[in-house]
Amino acid sequence: MVKNKWKIGFFILLGVISASILLFWMLISLPAEESKIEPDKSNAARDDVSFHVSTNKRDLNRVINHYVEEEAKNSQFEYQVLLTDEVELYGTIPIFSQELELKLTFEPQALENGDLILKQRSISVGRLNLPVSTVLKFVRDSYHLPTAVDIQPNEERVYVSMQKLKLKSDLKVRVNEFDLKKDNLKFTLLVPAD
Repeated sequence: MVKNKWKIGFFILLGVISASILLFWMLISLPAEESKIEPDKSNAARDDVSFHVSTNKRDLNRVINHYVEEEAKNSQFEYQVLLTDEVELYGTIPIFSQELELKLTFEPQALENGDLILKQRSISVGRLNLPVSTVLKFVRDSYHLPTAVDIQPNEERVYVSMQKLKLKSDLKVRVNEFDLKKDNLKFTLLVPAD
């Protein structure tokens, strides 16, 4: 019987050690506990990270005209945007065999939704004065403008929908301030987080 006590003790000890090893192995092979951090879902644009940007007219002129060049590749008309104390649009209109110069000036206004309205201030086609709504209608129908730009001839304004503006990497832009006289241009860039 003495032999059996040692034999029984050995197998009990072997069972306890085996159970301990098995329990240890199960604990390390199970997945870690779920994260307790919940993403903030209170924001409507929860997938976007916002960056606040301040710039000046000179730098914004370069960016705008880069996008204008890209959009105008499929158009027979050339135009350029220049930011001074106003927003100025320069272009040419082919009439018969002659190119007439076109200049439109606008007063910008930032909206609360981040879009931009350009109110018509002056217009000239060569030296000829034409009704603003007629020229805006011609520009709308003749020039290949980005889909985000809506020319509204009857209201004598241009509505720039920043949400519709197509930028690389699905960036979105909101206009916060657009004061050209003080060179105070502030935007919020919304960058997709996923």
